Amino acid sequence: MPEWLVFVFLVAVFVLLAMAAKVPIGPALALSALAGALFAGEGPSLRHLVEGAFGYFDTILIILTATIFIKVLEDAGILDTVTALLLRTFYRSRVLLLLAAMLILMFPGMLTGSSTAAILSSGPLIAPVMMKLGLPRLKTGALIVMGGILGMIAPPVNILIMIMGGGVDMPYVGVTLPLLVLIVPLAIIVPLVIGYRDLRVIGREEMMSILPPALGPAYRLRLAVPFIVLVVLMLAPGVTAGRIPDIGIPAVFLCAALVGVFCGRPVNFLKATQKAVAESLPVLSILAGVGMFIQVMTMTGARGWIVMSILSLPSFLLYFGIAVSLPAFGGVSTFGSASIFGIPFMLALISKNALFTSSSLSAIASLGDLVPPAAISARFAAQVVGEPNFFRVLRHCFIPALLQLAAGIGMLLLAPFLDKLI
Repeated sequence: MPEWLVFVFLVAVFVLLAMAAKVPIGPALALSALAGALFAGEGPSLRHLVEGAFGYFDTILIILTATIFIKVLEDAGILDTVTALLLRTFYRSRVLLLLAAMLILMFPGMLTGSSTAAILSSGPLIAPVMMKLGLPRLKTGALIVMGGILGMIAPPVNILIMIMGGGVDMPYVGVTLPLLVLIVPLAIIVPLVIGYRDLRVIGREEMMSILPPALGPAYRLRLAVPFIVLVVLMLAPGVTAGRIPDIGIPAVFLCAALVGVFCGRPVNFLKATQKAVAESLPVLSILAGVGMFIQVMTMTGARGWIVMSILSLPSFLLYFGIAVSLPAFGGVSTFGSASIFGIPFMLALISKNALFTSSSLSAIASLGDLVPPAAISARFAAQVVGEPNFFRVLRHCFIPALLQLAAGIGMLLLAPFLDKLI
């Protein structure tokens, strides 16, 4: 059976299940993988399906434990207090206020690698404040969308790079600096483009009346303890040259979450964990489905056919393909786009520094969260601001998305120069 035909069949089944039958993305990937194995004459291939489902098990643990950490911070009142503190500090300046709002919006995504987690955690905190400060509802939604997407690709946790790195045997190390070079300018420019003209400065009393509830002064020093534990456990192995063992990112998040239980309002850790599992389960199922899909593609030769096809593209078509195919397929699944197209593009750009390449591709692929039919980030952000038509929010994301796309392609083109510079 021709490899290209297997690939077309896999994608067709997946699109039909996800778009026509409205099957959730994770199960749709798993069912299409099973259908592809049968179509290729390999039988059910249960061993390959199970092996593929566990292909991103480390990433699944990271997302789950990071989401538990965020839920503990929410239930303990720490997230509300940090939000109120930042907004109260910078309310006199439109620029600083927008940058503080962007940081708050990005924070959950930075830890979980999920734009959805960022939008659902920080969006409800920021939306009322921004709208009462004069930012229109649709632009507030756009700010929340872009904050979630930038948080999704910001360090320390970038799932898209983990997926692509897993496909080319690249360990998830050394990507922090390239990601910061890419994301910091965007995190400054994007909120100013969206909200600078509309935001107004108000008095202290009015600002205090619209801030989320914060814990009292007695908690202030305790509020920093979970973050200190998180940073120390992450940095200690490298700083001490291995004398302090590396317990792994999932264990780091879990330890910080357990400490956070005692640093704010009383927290029911079991309930926080249950909420974290319920919220992260769609993303976790997608990762399991992606692993199964890629495993079947590898088994049938379809993955090799894609790699060879992309490697044979002339350079000008290669960059055009990156700019179009990664976000376009992300309209069905951003993680699926990173695995199906991101890995071959990394192999096609093997002559460039893999850290810059993977960072750039993750920034471009993440824009798939804006692309219909799924448009996951835009849908959730529209819900947060009470807008029934998410396309109205998407209109205000067009220019920020173009800026992010240009930054991603620019880093790819400048990778040799940046490699020598950094």
